[in-house]
Amino acid sequence: MKYIGAHVSTSGGLDKAVIRAKDLNARAFAIFTNNPLRWTTSTLKYESIHNFKDACKKFNYSSSQILPHSGYLINLGNPYNDNLKKSRLAFIDEINRCQSLGLKLLNFHPGSHLNKISEKDCLEKISDSINLALEQTNQVKLIIENTAGQGTNVGYSFEQLIFVINKIQDKNRIGVCLDTCHLFSSGYDLRTKTLCEKTFKSFDNVIGLNYLCGMHFNDSKSKFKSRIDRHHNLGKGNIRRLAFKWIIKNVNCEGIPIILETTDKKLWKEEIAWLNSL
Repeated sequence: MKYIGAHVSTSGGLDKAVIRAKDLNARAFAIFTNNPLRWTTSTLKYESIHNFKDACKKFNYSSSQILPHSGYLINLGNPYNDNLKKSRLAFIDEINRCQSLGLKLLNFHPGSHLNKISEKDCLEKISDSINLALEQTNQVKLIIENTAGQGTNVGYSFEQLIFVINKIQDKNRIGVCLDTCHLFSSGYDLRTKTLCEKTFKSFDNVIGLNYLCGMHFNDSKSKFKSRIDRHHNLGKGNIRRLAFKWIIKNVNCEGIPIILETTDKKLWKEEIAWLNSL
């Protein structure tokens, strides 16, 4: 079964996110477990954990259908030691929060070199950060998201992603989330069936489809290979709808969360229904 949903708000409590997903007729959803734009986090209270787990049970969402997203401030490849330490501690905290909520996945952005170190050195730091986090946590699988390559972000090519994965000691706890907008903006074309096939064949050859643990379905306001990350609703950007139809029909996405992060949330229910109809 395809688990298709959207990144829903946790306003009013984590359990409210589950209800919002259900209202969209979503079979999957993503959340932030805390404010993604703050370093400080509030301790998860027993009541909040209980209510979230109870809502998931009530509406039949298993941990494999939920793809929480880590905070935006975390940079696992930060060239500054103090900020790198801060990012690593925040990342470990995110993992522990997921475990407390009974969640088995955590999606995260790899990091940025900030024009202070080489891309290779940044990728090395990211690998070290992930290994450190894995050593100090358990159960939760870490899902690295490809980037658009905007600014000084790394992780925009399959070769960079596999560079990190190859250095991870516990490969059972590492996976990849492919964002279609990021793919397109970083130079992987999806505008025809042939180009879709080429992109995913390349992913399988370089990384392996066995590492695919989640997807973000977003069209792109930006042009191909622009290295600019601007999401759009399905069919309204430069990728168009063919790509999403092709992926649903041709890529083995069974049992992994497929999450919309498109800009107009009013269209989510319609977009989810269309994807499910495929």
